Order: sequence, then C-alpha cells, then structure tokens
Amino acid sequence: MRSLFTFPFLGRERMDVRMTQGHLLLAVTLIVCNSQLLVVANSWWSLALNPIQRPEMYIIGAQPLCSQLTGLSQGQRKLCQLYQDHMVYIGEGAKTGIKECQYQFRQRRWNCSTVDNTSVFGRVMQIGSRETAFTYSISAAGVVNAVSRACREGELSTCGCSRAARPKDLPRDWLWGGCGDNVNYGYRFAREFVDAREREKNYPRGSVEHARTLMNLQNNEAGRMAVYNLANVACKCHGVSGSCSLKTCWLQLADFRRVGEFLKEKYDSAAAMRINRRGKLELVNNRFNPPTSDDLVYIDPSPDYCLRNETTGSLGTQGRLCNKTSEGMDGCELMCCGRGYDQFKTYKHERCHCKFHWCCYVKCKRCTSLVDQFVCK
Repeated sequence: MRSLFTFPFLGRERMDVRMTQGHLLLAVTLIVCNSQLLVVANSWWSLALNPIQRPEMYIIGAQPLCSQLTGLSQGQRKLCQLYQDHMVYIGEGAKTGIKECQYQFRQRRWNCSTVDNTSVFGRVMQIGSRETAFTYSISAAGVVNAVSRACREGELSTCGCSRAARPKDLPRDWLWGGCGDNVNYGYRFAREFVDAREREKNYPRGSVEHARTLMNLQNNEAGRMAVYNLANVACKCHGVSGSCSLKTCWLQLADFRRVGEFLKEKYDSAAAMRINRRGKLELVNNRFNPPTSDDLVYIDPSPDYCLRNETTGSLGTQGRLCNKTSEGMDGCELMCCGRGYDQFKTYKHERCHCKFHWCCYVKCKRCTSLVDQFVCK
C-alpha cells in the first residue's frame, strides 16, 4: 500500500487491482469470522431471549414467522412451519430452563450466565463438560414443561388435555378426569424438535464430533424423562361442606424447581464417557454402573472457570459476590479461587415488623440496614 502513495504515477490500473485484492481479502476474512461466529450463535436457545410473536398477530404481506427466527436447524425450521403456534412455547420453555439453570448454579463459579441474545451461553457450550450436559437437559425439560401445559390450556391446535390412563393404585371411588397436563404430547414434540439438530448431523462414526452428538442426545433425553417421571396425580375434593365424599384426579406436572433440583443431582453424579470403535459411548471408568436414560453424561473435563478466557468462554469470577463465612462453593475462598476479595458496605431494604389486620391483610414496614458485602478480586 505504501507504493500507492509514494508513486502516484504508477497508474489507476495497478491501483484498482490492488484495491480489488484488498477488498477480496477483507471479504474472505469476514466470511471466515462469520462462519466461526455461527458455530457459537447457531442455537434454538436464542428463542428464549428474542420475543416471538404469535402467528395470528402477523399482518398480510409480513415476513413469515419461521424465516425470522434465528438459530433453527433445517429440521427445526420445517417443524416450525408445521407447528407455528408451538414456537412461542418453545421459547418460553427455553427461558424457563435458563432461569432454572441460573438458580441452581447461582453459588457456583460457573453460574449459567447468558452472554448475548444469539449465542446465549457463548463458547463454553462447545466443550462437552458437565455444565454443558446440565444446560442441554434443563433446556429440553423446559420445552416439555411449556408444551405440556399449553396443551392443557387449549393454546395449541394439535393437542388438548392429557389422555393418560387411570393409575392402577387410584381408589375405585375416585374419578379419573379433569383436564391434566399433556405430558405425553409434550415429551414427543420436545423429542422431535430439540433432537432434530443432532439427528441432522452426519459425522464419521467414532469421531469426536460424533461423540458430542451422542452426548447431547443422551442429555436431552434425561431432561425430558425428568419432567415425564416427576409428573404426579393431583386431586380435588367434592362434597357438601368440604366433606370430600368424592375426588376428581388428573395428571399434573411437577413444579419446575423440583425438576431443576433432580437434574442438579444428576449433574453431580454425571458419568464421564468416551467414544469406542463401534461408535458408541462407553464409561471411562468401568467400575461405575453404566448410565440409564435418566442420567447425564459428559466427554470433556470442565474448563477453569476462575479466570476469564475468551477461548473457552469462561467469564471468570472477578466481581462476583461471595459469602465470607461459608466454606462451600459460594464462600469467598473457593469462589474467588484464592485471589482474595474486597469488602464494601451497602444498604439493604426489606420488609419488617409485619402485622396481621382483621380482616384480612398483612401490613409491614420497610426497614433499611447497612450490611457488609464481599466481592472477588
């Protein structure tokens, strides 16, 4: 480029050639960078962070719903076209899963942080770690939960109330009816949609990429099975003056917090796996029992979440609040990875001096106190 300015008499032709080459190099660089970003950003989880309009809200001539949604694979986009009214609830399910993930890991070095509206969790999901296993499972569970409930509420055109068979241990004089959560439909639809991306991949059998696909499928299934197996029977009494002479029962989803706690236990006991010559996952340590469809699996060790690392996607723990008196993972010693912590004072506002007034409300005062807080260096 220096000769273009030092020797202006070289002619416009040579300048045009060099400028064209420069533009071509810039274009190639942008394409490569964008392709690398797509590896991170291409996920249906982005439906949780980007609002989805219901199909009936689109006006004539507007761009179709499915073409506006980012992060869908080819198979997921086809399902979107067939079940457009489901997409709002897939987004809600993903959002529920992310919130529960952040709650379960709120006191861990990795706290399930979302980094933006496209990649959602960032590069850390490229590592087949325990944390990735939990994220896949809780997201799949969220979709089952949201779709099952939408069926019961009459929001979807292809399903309704649960048609689950009457439990054998239900007393004979209790009625099996009502409108239960359609867990069977929610499970089947979540399996088709969430697993579509993995089933489209065609990696060589026995490759690292194939191992990651099998890992994702296993953890997706574990999340779905958690919602399915934790659904229970709910009943309502009927009778004069609350005598409960008759009961009507139906199938009801468990509270999603219970699902999160169950999967968190599975995270703690997740099985380390590797791919064998037959193209199947096997235990790294054969002394343990092989995982069932309810268990989480991982193929890579977890990265170091102590320090920020752009390569692994770790955000580090600098600036995180910690508990000075705790010896657990939320304690300053472990959370701050031995780097130490800073102390500062802040005002805490809370309800206090609450009194019950007849009838029927509780009135509280608002108290303010100065408390110490500790932040990792």
